[in-house]
Amino acid sequence: MNVDLIFKIAAIGILISVLNQVLTRSGREEQATMTTLAGLVVVLMMVVQQISELFELVKDLFGL
Repeated sequence: MNVDLIFKIAAIGILISVLNQVLTRSGREEQATMTTLAGLVVVLMMVVQQISELFELVKDLFGL
């Protein structure tokens, strides 16, 4: 597992939490929720890509 992935996920989390706080305090709760969901989708796509690469590596390792 690459350490850069952990830093990217942490940076996205920090950015999303700051945006969420700013939007919530300005009275835009709906947009804050959508921003949080968008951040979650981005992180999930990154994780799914890494899991796919792991499965490909295991498949090549065992010759399946």
